[in-house]
Amino acid sequence: MNKPRIALILGATGGAGGEIAAALRRRGWQVRALVRDPARPRPSTDMLSADIEWRTGDAMNAADVAQAARGVDVIVHAVNPPGYRDWHKLVLPMLDNTIAAARAVGARIVLPGTVYNFAPDALPLLHEDSPQQPRTRKGAIRVELERRLQQASADGVRSLILRCGDFFGPHAGNNWFAAMVKPGRPARSIVYPGERALRHAWAYLPDVGETVARLLEREDELAVFERFHFGGHWVDGNAMTDTIRRAVDNPKLPVRAFPWWLATLASPFVTLFRELREMRYLWQQPLQLDNRKLAAFLGSEPHTGLDRAVEATLRGRRCIDRETSALGAILQERTNARCSWRRDGKSIATEVAPTKD
Repeated sequence: MNKPRIALILGATGGAGGEIAAALRRRGWQVRALVRDPARPRPSTDMLSADIEWRTGDAMNAADVAQAARGVDVIVHAVNPPGYRDWHKLVLPMLDNTIAAARAVGARIVLPGTVYNFAPDALPLLHEDSPQQPRTRKGAIRVELERRLQQASADGVRSLILRCGDFFGPHAGNNWFAAMVKPGRPARSIVYPGERALRHAWAYLPDVGETVARLLEREDELAVFERFHFGGHWVDGNAMTDTIRRAVDNPKLPVRAFPWWLATLASPFVTLFRELREMRYLWQQPLQLDNRKLAAFLGSEPHTGLDRAVEATLRGRRCIDRETSALGAILQERTNARCSWRRDGKSIATEVAPTKD
């Protein structure tokens, strides 16, 4: 019998780390998670179950990471300071600890990447080798993260970077979707951060987790330093806001513009607003990730239809009231929806077939 592979997840209580953990568990991996506070409430999903081995420790402590990494095949580096606080102090040291642990045990590092690396000159279509000339602090840090992984590959430390658009999902943390529809209460409005006529790249986190798991299943075919772009949903603001309206069963749900003026005024005093303001350029022109390399490698990119993804996200974030939620549960039982797939940057429509009574 083959011995199950073991993955250490740094950031397992977050959106990307949690969904990658879920996907690996579904494929029979043993999953270990390093958390600072084992008593902290965790997302109520099947991915964070008793099957995960929880270790107490801090990603900023090299000894903690090294201890947790003993015997693992993969280290998923999905840990980020919440609310962008102290990024310049914490992000790079945490990655250095991961690199050291991976070098010691011969594990591959997985980094869920973003588009912060890229300046406006690289838009609208981003390739794996598009020029990285960031104009922001977060962008410069992201470039340095990848540079250190590539540098470590020279002496055999393997890594896999999956760059994605804006994350959303039932258990995502701070993200633009959460800014659009306030979590924890029925949706009363939508706040959209860009021009609604422009297309933007969104990454549904369960699809991201599935993609990482499928890539890791083909470890023997991966390069020592490997990068892929995840296509996700490339939709304009009207398509996204209309999908939210359908999910909450309110076609007249008001849509408002994000108050960038307020973010500008508050940025000297509020870290989150300052960091969001830096990223405004990503909403001022179309943004798409070229996923042809990924689609060619896997055959297709895991892709949940937008309606299903948005509804699941809103339910997970408690933005659908009880009446709508009950109706949605009934409809879901009576509907057999097959996920669509994305190939070569084009989406094949989701097929929905009503079940027979």
